[in-house]
Amino acid sequence: MCVCVCKFEFEQSNFATKRKTSANQLNFKMSSNENGENTDYTNGHTNGHTNGHSVHANGLNSSSNGGHMPFSVRILQPSDYVGFDSLPEQFVNRAIRDGFVFNIMVIGCTGVGKTTVIDSLFNSKFADQSTNSHDSEQVQLNIQTHELQEKHIKLRLSVIETQGFCDQIDKTDSFKPIVKYINEQFENYLQEELKMNRSTNLNLEDSRVHCCLYLLPPTGHGLRSIDLITMKQLDNKVNLIPIIAKSDIITKNELQKLKTKINNEIINNGIKVYKFPTDDHEVNEINTKMNSLTPFAVVASHDFVKVGSKQVRGRQYPWGVVQVENENHSDFTKLREALLRVNMEDLRESTHLNHYELYRRTRLEEMGFGDSLDTSMTCSFQETLQSRRNAQFQELKRKTDEMKQSFVIRIKEKEVVLKETENEIHKRFEAIKRKNQEEKKRLEDERRQLEDEIANFSKCKNQVLQAATLQSGVTLQGKQKKKSLINIKE
Repeated sequence: MCVCVCKFEFEQSNFATKRKTSANQLNFKMSSNENGENTDYTNGHTNGHTNGHSVHANGLNSSSNGGHMPFSVRILQPSDYVGFDSLPEQFVNRAIRDGFVFNIMVIGCTGVGKTTVIDSLFNSKFADQSTNSHDSEQVQLNIQTHELQEKHIKLRLSVIETQGFCDQIDKTDSFKPIVKYINEQFENYLQEELKMNRSTNLNLEDSRVHCCLYLLPPTGHGLRSIDLITMKQLDNKVNLIPIIAKSDIITKNELQKLKTKINNEIINNGIKVYKFPTDDHEVNEINTKMNSLTPFAVVASHDFVKVGSKQVRGRQYPWGVVQVENENHSDFTKLREALLRVNMEDLRESTHLNHYELYRRTRLEEMGFGDSLDTSMTCSFQETLQSRRNAQFQELKRKTDEMKQSFVIRIKEKEVVLKETENEIHKRFEAIKRKNQEEKKRLEDERRQLEDEIANFSKCKNQVLQAATLQSGVTLQGKQKKKSLINIKE
């Protein structure tokens, strides 16, 4: 997240007029009561007259059944200047001193012009930290925070851009990182509210998404399946504003048909897009016109082109120049006027009163807190907390028992497995033992047979040797006799 300080000037000549109008709307209406009347309170009766003016109040008697206390208030005008008519000015001065926070999310496929639209909206060039990689496994969010200042008004702007949206082959879970981020910001705000020591100025640390610009490609085929699914998931979590980006690549007739088709698909699928408020007579006319223009067809550019003697933001083509801030060329100026100059505070208020309150109510119901129409059944915070604690304790005890049972079952299963393994090992041992005994017996038999053979061989050998000895003895005697005979003959 990068933080940069940008000072730029918007043309906002009606700022002082709007500020004065807002202050006049907040002024207290007072009326004088010239006839002196008796003032009756519950604790007594008091008559008071000051310069022909009087105060009257009805008794504040509590009902016996514990219901609300009926009362009426008379409007009066002080006889002299008091000074609390400066409350609107004090409020405005404090708001100007603290500054404002606005968080905007931009959703669109890669290359549709998300960064260019934001830069053109705020007439500045923010540092681009996005990557144009198309091989991301899931959608990622690029969050940048900028400190802007226009004249003496400070604005902390956070821009959340999607990266890799619609780049995956399987786009089923493309919306989940976006929904997860929005819910995390709601959860952070809720947890901060529930703290014992809350932040002194929670609004200045607000990270909730106040506006979501959903950029649609000007393909002429209406909304894609991924667009319908994503917009349906976001319509109850954020102020959703659909925009047709790069609208200069199609003709006006094609653009009008595309707008009609998109609006019909939004209505048929029950998607709730943000409608600019028309209940205020001061902005009724302009917001009615803005609502008729949705989805806005915009053209954005970083380049400035010379048209006549002026440098204007636009796109240069061989056939001419498309001017970004020319209402005949695109709805960009209408979008900026509706988004920033007229309805920025309503976007912030709608986020807090509608989307955040829905999330807060759901989460508190999950935590065990709720409202009851029957006052006799309404529990105090302490009772609800104690009930929730007991329920949590019972749940913890139940989970502990389940873990114990599961542990016992697993031990028994392990014992069975070990027993089976032991039996198998024992069987293998017995088999090996029998095999060894048989092998030992066989070797013993072979040894005895070999010993017998050796004994027989030794016996035969001795016999042969004895026979050979006898034969040699006989032969020697024969030779001696023969020799003796020869000697005799000689």
